[in-house]
Amino acid sequence: MSVEGIWDLSVATPVRRIRAVVEIRRRDGVLTGIAHGAGEEVALDDLALDGDRLTWKQAVTRPMRLNLAFAVTVAGDTLSGTSKAGRLPASKVTGGRRTTAA
Repeated sequence: MSVEGIWDLSVATPVRRIRAVVEIRRRDGVLTGIAHGAGEEVALDDLALDGDRLTWKQAVTRPMRLNLAFAVTVAGDTLSGTSKAGRLPASKVTGGRRTTAA
């Protein structure tokens, strides 16, 4: 299954819903990615696909400094799962792949 493309994500945190855009590409057989949101752009670390399960880590500074760990299940052009920041409760993540340029 290909996870490459641009994904629009929604993360339902206990405080508010956060929207982000994740771009995933394959370079020399290795998945790479970048996340855009809250006015910053960060690299995705430890990006891995195991069957339909996609995981990655990223560090953000807005709205506060956090190290996030994502674990989502990809089904075609949709994904769902969680994002976890340290000891904080997991936040629900949903998203869809862009099928046209936006």
